[in-house]
Amino acid sequence: MSSTSLLVVKWPVLARHGHAAAWLQAWEDLGRAPRTLDAYARGLAEYLALCDREGVDPLAAGRAHVGVFVRELTSRPHRRGANVPGSLGNLTRLRYLNVGENALATLPEAVGRMADLIELRAQHNRLATLPDSIGRLRNLRELWLRGNVLESLPPSAADLPELRHLDLRENALAELPEMLAGLPRLRQLDVRSNHLTRLPEWVVDMPSLEKLDLRWNPCELTPQMVATLERRGCIALT
Repeated sequence: MSSTSLLVVKWPVLARHGHAAAWLQAWEDLGRAPRTLDAYARGLAEYLALCDREGVDPLAAGRAHVGVFVRELTSRPHRRGANVPGSLGNLTRLRYLNVGENALATLPEAVGRMADLIELRAQHNRLATLPDSIGRLRNLRELWLRGNVLESLPPSAADLPELRHLDLRENALAELPEMLAGLPRLRQLDVRSNHLTRLPEWVVDMPSLEKLDLRWNPCELTPQMVATLERRGCIALT
């Protein structure tokens, strides 16, 4: 039995909406990881359940209906506890933070006070944005954001001079955030399984880039871009 079939059994509301099951099957066919599919299915099932309660056709839902759903998500305590508390910012000496797999819709602005943070892991949540204060993490070297719903990064993320590793796999990026061009020490950039349709010319000028993973996106590097990256010793996977 496919992952999608198991998820439809787990959340029967998906079976009542044929488009939902077809959408999940498409992501499974594209190679999404089981945990990612599970997160997609859970969020979709919750949205469809709200539509059923409100008597709204999901295919005809407007911004107002989506807004109701988002407000419900952000105000709802998670089954493992509340969203990340702002008091976390008081841990100014903390060097490693992992808040992955908690269905978080937001990170608090207070995270910017964690000045000694070297590694931040927030993978497999529901993050659509990052706080502007992320740019104050001047010692951050690794940022793991796989499996969220990010469409962009805040401009302040360009102020991360020590960032070496950025994992944006399985998000909703339609283009590479321009602020990436200003990261002087970024070595590894993983943007697998997004919605990238084109690549900007500046990607070949990123000074420290050693590995660029673009697999499972509807775009390709031009031969000239590949040649330039190879001359610089950068591995590009497409």
